[in-house]
Amino acid sequence: MNDSSWGAPQTGYWGPSDQGPGRGYAQGAAPAGPAYDAPEAQHTRPMPIVPGPPAHGGDQDDDRGAAPPSGPLFRDDMSPAQPYDTPQAQPHRAVPQNPEPMPDSPQPAPAPPKKSAGRDLGAAIGVGVGLGAVIVASLFVVKAVFVGVVAVAVVVGLWELTSRLQERKGIKAPLVPLALGGAAMVVAGYVRGAEGAWVAMALTALAVLVWRMTEPPEGYLKDVTAGVFAAFYVPFLATFVALMLAADDGPWRVLTFLLLTVVSDTGAYAVGWRFGKHKLAPRISPGKTREGLFGAVSFAMAAGALCMEFLVDDGTWWQGLLLGLAVAASATLGDLGESMIKRDLGIKDMGTLLPGHGGIMDRLDSLLPTAPVVWLLLVLFVGSG
Repeated sequence: MNDSSWGAPQTGYWGPSDQGPGRGYAQGAAPAGPAYDAPEAQHTRPMPIVPGPPAHGGDQDDDRGAAPPSGPLFRDDMSPAQPYDTPQAQPHRAVPQNPEPMPDSPQPAPAPPKKSAGRDLGAAIGVGVGLGAVIVASLFVVKAVFVGVVAVAVVVGLWELTSRLQERKGIKAPLVPLALGGAAMVVAGYVRGAEGAWVAMALTALAVLVWRMTEPPEGYLKDVTAGVFAAFYVPFLATFVALMLAADDGPWRVLTFLLLTVVSDTGAYAVGWRFGKHKLAPRISPGKTREGLFGAVSFAMAAGALCMEFLVDDGTWWQGLLLGLAVAASATLGDLGESMIKRDLGIKDMGTLLPGHGGIMDRLDSLLPTAPVVWLLLVLFVGSG
């Protein structure tokens, strides 16, 4: 028999025209009639049939239930979406050997990651205490010694900054005029006040322009631009510490400035490490959180009220609240500003001079922009002294 003569019926059943000579039913097939239209055939296919002896002497086992022995006869008549060899038509398929675990057997949850400070906390505390002792001793013994400490910190900070610029960006900001001019800036601010600081800043910028002329002109603009930026960013901002020191109660003003900045950083670190969940500036400094900023503001305002009430002459507690708020804002912005510089350079720290802290610039990041803010507010609250 030619299988191609059994195409799919168009009417959904086998009418009398399908029962002519040469087109008899296959052995074991159901009688003619509308009982075997396509939807009902699909409905009955999943029902298994108990195997038994073939009714017409067939010698093949059929594991498809009611499927007829002639494969093409029914396969061509079926809807293409439901052939006999699809998974829906195979109820006797083997059970998987490795079933998935039952939902009532929960797997133990992984332990949450332990928070880390990211640095050697013991070394950081030890270095911080040592630096604090040197600063306080020089501050209250001889003012000139403290001015020398500030000048040394400025020179080291300039060395770190210019070294990283050359290593990471190929920018050659001239260090010699920057170091000499930076130290002169701090001394001039202490001796001659704000006018002396501005004159020293202008002369330092001019020295940078002239010094760079001794080398080839390639890269001149970026080198001198970086040099002038470094002169303003490090020594000029540090000069405001010397301006505070020049007042009659200068050591107490400087101590207030240092305490408020340190307390602000400590509050931000403590609260942010314990409760921080919402990022403050994830693209600049992923470790800073809004909760940490709240801690910085709270700690600095409380410390400011105490310092203005008991350390600064003619100061009041409400002035300390405003001073602490301003310090928290400027210290945070200063920290973010240096984080931008370090991200642009592709480094984590500016140096390795201070174990647990990084370099000098990593400790000056919040102090430098805070110095002019504190100096200005103290002048407005209690005068220049």
